[in-house]
Amino acid sequence: MRILHPAALAFRCSPAAMALVLAALVLWTGLRPTEGYAQRANRTPEEIENVGVDQKLGATIPKSLSFRNEAGERVRLGQYFDGSTPVMLTMNYHRCPQLCRIQLQKFAKAIGGLSWMAGEKFEVITVDINPAEGPAMARKAQERYAAALEEPEKTTDGWHFLTGEQAAIQALADSVGIRYKALPNKTEQFAHPAAIVFLSGSGTITRYFTTLAPASGNLRTALVEASNGTVGTIIDKAFLACARFDPDSNSYSASAFKIMRYGSIFMALLMGAALFVFWRREKQQLETAHEEGIDAMLSERT
Repeated sequence: MRILHPAALAFRCSPAAMALVLAALVLWTGLRPTEGYAQRANRTPEEIENVGVDQKLGATIPKSLSFRNEAGERVRLGQYFDGSTPVMLTMNYHRCPQLCRIQLQKFAKAIGGLSWMAGEKFEVITVDINPAEGPAMARKAQERYAAALEEPEKTTDGWHFLTGEQAAIQALADSVGIRYKALPNKTEQFAHPAAIVFLSGSGTITRYFTTLAPASGNLRTALVEASNGTVGTIIDKAFLACARFDPDSNSYSASAFKIMRYGSIFMALLMGAALFVFWRREKQQLETAHEEGIDAMLSERT
């Protein structure tokens, strides 16, 4: 049996068959992605390139930075840190067409789910990343998001909306690792991440939430963590001692290893306490028996 070379087969095909083969080849090459297209598909869009969060846990923010509050008064960042009260920080802008409104609305909802009031157990700071937006716009934003809470008048005392100059904004963003940039060909619009930064009362970064919908319970645990136990109940502190933070889900969950470790320590302490009580009881019984024996001997001699 003679095997024909593919080229020879091509020459023996009818014109109609050749046309079908050529059409199939054109269709296949048209559907197949070229190397240049594949490279473009794998590239990060230019608008969000170099935008994100570099977590700097343990770093301290520059509290000497100067901003203006929602009333237009000049304030220092450090005046919101008293050494013990934890602080939640967000960086947004108020002409944001979508992301900032969604983030702050869901953030306000999560704050509303806490049994604590902003300004009492914790402070909230929202810093405007657009230096062109001033205190008047910050005041409107404060009223808008506080209105979603049960006691907006009290909440405004603890949720501060700050505006400032580009140098101060950039210095704060760099200190907490938030990378944002102005969008090309779009006036006063920015690409930025959605993040909540938890800070201790001294301004040390303790935790990041990179989610649009934080749960109230996770906010509470992160605040207890940021306060180093100065806020929260004994149950909050016990849960934090046995909890593990999952950065992917932005949530805390019980850690089996920590539960076993603290459970072992608790059992050892419990057994030690029981043995101590038993030893004290035995010692008292021996001392009593000894004293009774001495009394009996003295009575016999008398």
